[in-house]
Amino acid sequence: METMGNLRRTNYCGEVSMANVGQEMTVCGSIARSRDKGGIIFADLRDTTGILQLVFDEDTPREVFTKAERLKSEYVVICRGALRERAAKTDKVSTGDVELYVSELRILSEAQTPPFEIRDGINVGDELRLRYRYLDLRRPSVHEPIVLRSKVCQVIRNYFCDNHFCEIETPTLIKSTPEGARDYLVPSRLQPGHFYALPQSPQLYKQILMLSGFDRYFQIAHCYRDEDLRADRQPEFTQVDEELSFVDENDIMTINEGLIKRLWKEILDVDVQTPFVRMPWDEAMSRFGSDKPDTRFGLEIQDVTEVFRGTEFKPFAAVLEAGGSIRAINAKGMADKLSRKNIDKLGEVAKTYGAKGLAFSRLTAEATSSSFEKFLTEEEKANLYQALNAETGDVLLLVSDADWVKACTALGQVRLDIARKHDLIDPKKFNFLWVVDFPLFEYSEEEGRWMAMHHPFTLPRAEDIDKVETDPGACHAVAYDIVLNGVEMGGGSMRINDPALQDRMFHALGFTEEKARESFGFLMDAYKYGAPPHGGMAYGLDRMVMLMLGKDSIRDVIAFPKVQNGGEPMSGAPDVVDAQQLKDLHIALTLGE
Repeated sequence: METMGNLRRTNYCGEVSMANVGQEMTVCGSIARSRDKGGIIFADLRDTTGILQLVFDEDTPREVFTKAERLKSEYVVICRGALRERAAKTDKVSTGDVELYVSELRILSEAQTPPFEIRDGINVGDELRLRYRYLDLRRPSVHEPIVLRSKVCQVIRNYFCDNHFCEIETPTLIKSTPEGARDYLVPSRLQPGHFYALPQSPQLYKQILMLSGFDRYFQIAHCYRDEDLRADRQPEFTQVDEELSFVDENDIMTINEGLIKRLWKEILDVDVQTPFVRMPWDEAMSRFGSDKPDTRFGLEIQDVTEVFRGTEFKPFAAVLEAGGSIRAINAKGMADKLSRKNIDKLGEVAKTYGAKGLAFSRLTAEATSSSFEKFLTEEEKANLYQALNAETGDVLLLVSDADWVKACTALGQVRLDIARKHDLIDPKKFNFLWVVDFPLFEYSEEEGRWMAMHHPFTLPRAEDIDKVETDPGACHAVAYDIVLNGVEMGGGSMRINDPALQDRMFHALGFTEEKARESFGFLMDAYKYGAPPHGGMAYGLDRMVMLMLGKDSIRDVIAFPKVQNGGEPMSGAPDVVDAQQLKDLHIALTLGE
């Protein structure tokens, strides 16, 4: 192997073009592949920006050609030569019009045959790819999202700095607090029996910063939650975190629309129209069955409760007697696509999300097949068809439940299932909206008490403040989520800055004064010294980049993701530690056999 000597890179492979033809340049990287055609050798050189073809022939210096004959996949090289126009051009790479005619070549590192080909389009299992993640990251389709993520962070920093924000790091070893997912705990060696928690978010610290006189804060913060994994969830993730003083929710939403507009333009060259639609939580749930509605297609949910008022059809009558409602979707013109078998599968989807079943009517030219219409009066049928604008070729899908939210949630999932399976979604669309006016509380059957839907510091709507303790289920929050294509990309709220109201909030949540002080004492004390009105929000950076690239999982935009069991296959984390380390931390293991 050789050293670089006096050679230094002058150009990146993916950034040269016809404008550079005739220039002498030095490039470096890894050999993606090499082809010896007998008397002429072609090699594709790959660096972080792309691929450039290298050429060696009978006019190449003999010692350079001899070295080129040795080139294999993943050899690391640096070379100098003249850029020229290619005789046989290609559009498969961005540099397909040019090639480098090499006059000097140095092989800096040789490589073994990798366990899989380093190219896109290979069929390799995730376990092998993640075990050799350093090789997988060389493939363009895996490499490029990480580069784009870096550019996103750059734009975010520039935007916030342009708008008078101060970037401030908050601690990653903090006090464990309730009202969240399970914490990752870190034992303290210096204080035996005491533990730090890794932050699930910088929530308390960013509020403290507002009380410290920093009007506008932001941070690209690493966060941790010990919870089960799924496509858009990892035990460690990244938030774009922000907090602002002397603002209301409209100010926060406006400044964040500006951020999205700049990001989509600079990264994707897409013009995003602002302001975004603002949709109350009740409307989102009622129309789409989700607090993160996908508005790229129709199939909206409709309330047909009044159609069946006084019905003798027992399942519907029982629901109405219990104060419930009946919701429906008209799958317009889809009778030829939704067979009885398909509808039965949709029924299973509805049951998975709490529905007792899925009633249907399939209106074809030949006949109407229905699970319930024979039990209805002619007037009820006519009123249902009119309410849903039903015509031949349509499929009507109904769910009834004493809890309208449960009925809408089940139909919302049916709606999404139909859209995904029948290509009703335009993947090129970016439909942004704000969901606002969330419930302040949600009741936990497991805990037997009211819980904060967001967190205990969320400001109630002014008109609901008097109901915080007496009627928590009727209270709404000054909270807002930014939703893109059916995915919650970020969210936040205005915060309580009145200590008396904060005490009432803790009381409504079932905190004793001692428990509240134990968990949040430093914040409660800070409020005594004057707190400006403030609010903020946080984005999931991983989700944001995933959505920008049209990926299905945040694992696709994280350099070293965890797998289903929380492990990281390349390094082998988590792993056992030796007895002395445990002894230093005063920890004894009590694992079962």
